[in-house]
Amino acid sequence: MKKTLTILSLCLLTAKFASAQLIPSFEFGLKGGVNLSRFSTNSTFNSNNRAGYLGGVWARIGGLGFNLQPELYVTGKNIEVKDNNGVTATAQFTSIDLPVLVGGKFGAMGIGGRIYTGPLASFTVNKDQSLGNAFSKAVSLNYKDQNFAWVFGAGVDIKKLSIDARYEYGLTKQPYDASGDKTRVSLFNVSLGYRLFSL
Repeated sequence: MKKTLTILSLCLLTAKFASAQLIPSFEFGLKGGVNLSRFSTNSTFNSNNRAGYLGGVWARIGGLGFNLQPELYVTGKNIEVKDNNGVTATAQFTSIDLPVLVGGKFGAMGIGGRIYTGPLASFTVNKDQSLGNAFSKAVSLNYKDQNFAWVFGAGVDIKKLSIDARYEYGLTKQPYDASGDKTRVSLFNVSLGYRLFSL
């Protein structure tokens, strides 16, 4: 009898795991988090990590153990730069970001992990640079209105909550006025998501 119950329990768990991975599903939720932004450095200046924020919505379409996850959120990027003379300045940018991520999902019973990658398009809606006069002539940033990045990340789902950590590698080169040098903006962010509903 115990052996029969054990086998039956294993079969039910296997069926539950298989159905969770194979049956197409749709999820939608909210997310918010923090990021660390920085420029790639060059001979003119170096950049330190500064904290920013993000908040928005996500959707996840899954089946056969894979999922497609488009997102839409507002991101605040804060960046600190310092020239070779030790003069420090800050720049703040607000953008609407649209990543489209593809990845794999594993786990069952409401707990699982995810890995994913994909492109991100970023549309700048506000630019605020607090630069000193001398410094601004040397490294004033012509931050573009449309930028692209590539995302690498992983996440954990616990019931309706999702925790994600990801790295965004900037693909768009940002020019500086005087020197002609170019740089990229890269981010590391951690976010918490909440699933509002699923189908």
